[in-house]
Amino acid sequence: MVRVTFITDKGERVEAQGEEGQQLLELAQNAGMPLEGTCEGQMACSTCHVIVAPDWFDRLPEACDDEEDMLDLAAGVTRTSRLSCQIDLTAQLDGLEVRIPAESNDMQRE
Repeated sequence: MVRVTFITDKGERVEAQGEEGQQLLELAQNAGMPLEGTCEGQMACSTCHVIVAPDWFDRLPEACDDEEDMLDLAAGVTRTSRLSCQIDLTAQLDGLEVRIPAESNDMQRE
């Protein structure tokens, strides 16, 4: 199991556990986080944007150019922003901490 802490826009900490190989987006959605993932992981939107804690950011594989292009369209982007559909959980990411941007809104849940 890979443990991940999500920090909501209200500062609440939500602990979740996922399987190795699972996309962070799927784990976030299962944990009730408001990440829409409109394109279902095809890197054609930025509705799964998360902000990775700085001490975890450099442990992730680098974002490809297509992901960087999609992040340019996301609201509230920071230096440690990533698309959660592009982060696969691994044992090395056990304890990962990510923040859900205040601008996140899952239209499918409203």
